[in-house]
Amino acid sequence: MDLGLRGRTALVLGASKGIGKACAMALGREGANVMLGARGLAELAATAEEIRQETGARVEIGSVDVTEACQCEAIFGAAKTAFGRVDILVNNAGGPPFGSFDSFNEAQWRAALELNPMSVVRFMNLALPDMKAAGWGRIVNITSLAVKSVLPGSILSTAGRLGVIGLSKLLADEVASFGVTVNNVAPGSILTDRVRNTSLKARLEQGMSEEEALADLAKTIPVRRIGTPDELAAMVAFLASEHAGYITGATIPVDGGVVRSIL
Repeated sequence: MDLGLRGRTALVLGASKGIGKACAMALGREGANVMLGARGLAELAATAEEIRQETGARVEIGSVDVTEACQCEAIFGAAKTAFGRVDILVNNAGGPPFGSFDSFNEAQWRAALELNPMSVVRFMNLALPDMKAAGWGRIVNITSLAVKSVLPGSILSTAGRLGVIGLSKLLADEVASFGVTVNNVAPGSILTDRVRNTSLKARLEQGMSEEEALADLAKTIPVRRIGTPDELAAMVAFLASEHAGYITGATIPVDGGVVRSIL
């Protein structure tokens, strides 16, 4: 299926590895120009070259800490300078630490909320004027399964990402008549560095092999395996496409069937 993205421009955040990298690769395969944003320039440069070699897409990079407003403005401006506009915004910020409610102080709460939802607010503010003027735009926010089902220890992430969900639902209403859609993708267990360094690492430290640890992680997943970044990126690319113009305000889990609620 041709997603109709050839010549469009996407700004993908958290794009040096994992889910962000996979999203950028998927959009590049569809012919979109891609601006990659993350904190580490060396890793970004390697990712950009990999995407260019595999897809032939035009790719630029910019270092950005999404908790710093001036850096958000700088990378957005760089994307417009390089490509003329930003049609697709993929908000993807890393998650805050895990822990119980009483293990975090106010400074840690503020830092978590700067990551989510404030980074999303910043980039939406930058992207929407041009999208509305053009009569077309796609905003896709990567959230977490914690917005659909309680995930122990994810108090910081859950509070911040639920803010993104509420913001997106209301904003989708405001901008729908301009041809702009706003959607969220909620990953379940996707094999990223975050999963490797938390739940997978804990099992390896118990003496499990990696194969045993992955199988143990997958016990409660109906499809009986961990997802891949490419599988989630396919959903992001579709939501960014011409074909998804009638989908907005949605939060879609990509979780192997873990969420069992009807609504």
